[in-house]
Amino acid sequence: MNINVYTESTPNPATMKFIVNKLLINGSADYATKESAEKSPFAKELYKFSFVNGVFFASNFVTITKTDGSDWADVEPIMKEFVKGAVESELKIQLEEQSEETNFEGSETEVKIQQILHDYVRPAVEQDGGAISYRSFNEGVVTVELRGSCSGCPSSTITLKAGIENLLKRMVPEVTEVVSEAL
Repeated sequence: MNINVYTESTPNPATMKFIVNKLLINGSADYATKESAEKSPFAKELYKFSFVNGVFFASNFVTITKTDGSDWADVEPIMKEFVKGAVESELKIQLEEQSEETNFEGSETEVKIQQILHDYVRPAVEQDGGAISYRSFNEGVVTVELRGSCSGCPSSTITLKAGIENLLKRMVPEVTEVVSEAL
């Protein structure tokens, strides 16, 4: 299979989405630090580049966060070539397979919230090179975790409040607020 890599900018100017024409991972994997990349040969190799400051994988893309001192115009062609080579040589993303379960647990309200996040919010967030995970529901407050390009993105607060919170309040009357768990 001939691997093609193309890029898309994300709402976070520090991150770029590198999309390939092959499924990389079922679910997602976030390696926000060099230390966390120890279990990922692919992420570990990416962190060898001095300008890489974050790595996130989902379905058919890898989102790379760069350091402040670097410019996408300089590093994008290098990263495209590296990602292409890594995918062609089947460099592993995770040493042990972790499957992302879609078995939602909790009260009827919690299951409904998780289903909405999975069906409506997750695809939109993935489009921007990120991921969202449900953490908890307590006294009307839904706590989620944003990863990938969403982590530290200037517009993620707007996405969270205007988008996700409004959607959940409309579809699940018990929801009063949505907050993001800081990583």
